[in-house]
Amino acid sequence: MKCLVTGATGFIGRELCRHLAAAGDEFVAYSFSGQQLDDGTSTKAIDLRRESPTPAELAWADAVFHLAGIAHQQAPDSDYQQVNHQAVVKLAREASEAGVKQFIFISSVKAMGAMPGEKLRDESDAVLPHDAYGLSKWMAESALNREFGGGDMSVGIIRPALVYGPAAKGNLQRLERGVELGLPRPPADGGRSMIGVSDLCRLMMTLAGEGQAGVSTYIATDGQVYNMRRIYDALRRVRGKGVGRAWWPRWLWRGLCALQDWRNPVQERAWLKLFGTELYSNELVLRSTSWRPAQCLEKCLQQEGSP
Repeated sequence: MKCLVTGATGFIGRELCRHLAAAGDEFVAYSFSGQQLDDGTSTKAIDLRRESPTPAELAWADAVFHLAGIAHQQAPDSDYQQVNHQAVVKLAREASEAGVKQFIFISSVKAMGAMPGEKLRDESDAVLPHDAYGLSKWMAESALNREFGGGDMSVGIIRPALVYGPAAKGNLQRLERGVELGLPRPPADGGRSMIGVSDLCRLMMTLAGEGQAGVSTYIATDGQVYNMRRIYDALRRVRGKGVGRAWWPRWLWRGLCALQDWRNPVQERAWLKLFGTELYSNELVLRSTSWRPAQCLEKCLQQEGSP
């Protein structure tokens, strides 16, 4: 298979390129910076807001894996729209015109908006997102469905839950540092869906091989439920530490979260972000494809030594 990969130097992009190379697939990698991949493979510098792969490059490819985008940063709303929405639709149009057979777009569960309660959500349980990131992903999904729902190109939209794996950033990285510094054991409140980066890459490649004409949308999780205590325990275990002591009372955790909210009032509520419930079902992708998750966080940590 001949592939184009955007966002190739990102956390997910690097892993996808490793998987493609291991499978013997040919690929051309694009990144904003143009820096090399870990194995020395070069990437082509490209700013998708202003340019695209050439028509000849697109015509060469069987599949386009579109991973490039602005993630959870405090960027202007216009940047989210330009990169996460408009550039996605533009690239999909150009790919279709060039005869690309498979277009895989990495969206996010944040495109489904926030719903109260602890319900296990499937692809249909969506409301309009209110944050700029989620809204830009939702608008990209909506445009792809409108334009390519009845077309010949297979468009696979993947909504990953929180992604873990080697060199993961964000809350996983911060919790890892906390464990090293002696953070006490957190409460067992809440539960989150997650997915390993290797499993996510295998899903992208499965959709590229099995996709049908039109648009298909799938949530991607490993089927497990994680809370901060489970993740904390897994991080300690892989470092040979015993079970941590929960010597901070719950009211102190809530107080520290409230202090974080006071310092950063525009961000998601800290308590909900760390100890809320956000669960998603992977039933549709299991029913519709041959893909099956092979990882859980504990297994990943044992294999890699870090999240």
